[in-house]
Amino acid sequence: MISESKAPSPSAGTPPDQPHIVSLVLQAKKALQQGEQLCTNAHSLSSASAQIAVDVLALDAQVRWMSEAVLDQLKLAAQVAKNIEQKRSELEGQVQEWDTLRNQRSDALDAVLESLGTQSVPPDFHTVSADSSPFGSQNPSEDEDESTPFGLPQSTSNPRQSPTDTIRNRSPLARLQEKKSRRMDKRRWKTLRDFVDERAIEDLLDTIERDRQELDDILAQTSDYPESLATTIDNIKSTIPAEVVLPSFDTIFASQEETSAKMAEHLESLAHHYDNMTNAMHEYEAGEEFHDDDMEGMNTDADTLPGVVMELEEGVHSIEAYRDQLLAAKAAAQEHLDTHRRILKDLDELGDIMTDMLERQQHVEMEGLDHLAHLHLQLSPIEELHHKYTSYQYAYNKLVLELARRRQYREAAQRVVANTIAELDAMVAEERMLRSDFQAEHGQYIPEDLCLCIENLPNRWTVSTWNDESLETLPEVEAELVEQAKQRTSGIGVGIGTSQSL
Repeated sequence: MISESKAPSPSAGTPPDQPHIVSLVLQAKKALQQGEQLCTNAHSLSSASAQIAVDVLALDAQVRWMSEAVLDQLKLAAQVAKNIEQKRSELEGQVQEWDTLRNQRSDALDAVLESLGTQSVPPDFHTVSADSSPFGSQNPSEDEDESTPFGLPQSTSNPRQSPTDTIRNRSPLARLQEKKSRRMDKRRWKTLRDFVDERAIEDLLDTIERDRQELDDILAQTSDYPESLATTIDNIKSTIPAEVVLPSFDTIFASQEETSAKMAEHLESLAHHYDNMTNAMHEYEAGEEFHDDDMEGMNTDADTLPGVVMELEEGVHSIEAYRDQLLAAKAAAQEHLDTHRRILKDLDELGDIMTDMLERQQHVEMEGLDHLAHLHLQLSPIEELHHKYTSYQYAYNKLVLELARRRQYREAAQRVVANTIAELDAMVAEERMLRSDFQAEHGQYIPEDLCLCIENLPNRWTVSTWNDESLETLPEVEAELVEQAKQRTSGIGVGIGTSQSL
């Protein structure tokens, strides 16, 4: 700061080489003008700083409001993604329940088929055409006619001979020997499963599997929706800028005010120095001269002018730096605002996409439920097949027991017939002896033309079927098969045996 020197007093002893007073006045004037300009700039910067601070606060308020709007919409988008995922999970849960039910029924059907494959059928049980089979044999042999245990024999001229024997050039004896060979070799016996139409079962299961795959294709239409939404939400979140760090307005304005006060003091000092130098110049023009001490003081004050101006410039730079700090905060806030506007635009587009997703998910859900209902209907044939072949096995075992019972009946009837014939033969023999004794004792005395019937022999008797029907032919059932049939039918509910649908 310039010293508070008084106006120099005139003196007659001023040296001739002292600086001219006019030059000192011009220096003082120039310094004052520079100081005034710098203070004006500082004032403008301070005013601009205040307006910039207002703009920063306004932008920050908009950024905060938009940040809340962005976060709210992101929460809504996350809820939509969660809702879609929940709907898909519920539908997939129903599909898994159907898969479990299908596996249970398929396993039950497989178990029945496996059981049928373990139960042998004697060759005598299938000696007629396969056309009479209610299921159709899947493994016909070349050397025998196919049938099921429920087939009825075809009418032929010889019930003991197949009509194809002549074509195959086989004699009845050879056929009987072959049948006996097959009966002896149980490895060649068929099983109940050989009479099952497994191709139809495979076609049914293949159809169900194709329909199940179609359901997967329906569900796959929206399978990526939850993940896609989650990824989009995460990407948008990653673009949200961090919160704007505002500078300390109190500190900035306090520093600017302090700097302005110092600059005002410097400007006042420059103005006072200029006034002193102007007065000195007027005195000099009036012919007065100055002492050496006065000139030295003026020169010293003139030497301090650049330092004062420099301090004023530093003050301007300081205020400008605070202004630039506020400008940087404003630019950051404006950038954040622009970013949030872009995010809100992206969220608007995402909203349209989510609307389409929800509509598509609803359509997929309705279509999937309809298809799932159709799949549930397709499980009924599997259950029906399970009941059909369970009843088939049960009926076959009952057939074995029925054949064994009929054989017992036939054998009992034959025993009665044999006993009756033996008793009748004994009676006839006894009658013949009695008649012979009568003839020997009395016949010679009876005239020949008297009662001619007396010489007749007693009638011989026979017992035969009604109207000479052929004896019933029953396939041979081994005791082992009968025992197995008893074991397989024991403990089975009456419902299976009484509600068969063969």
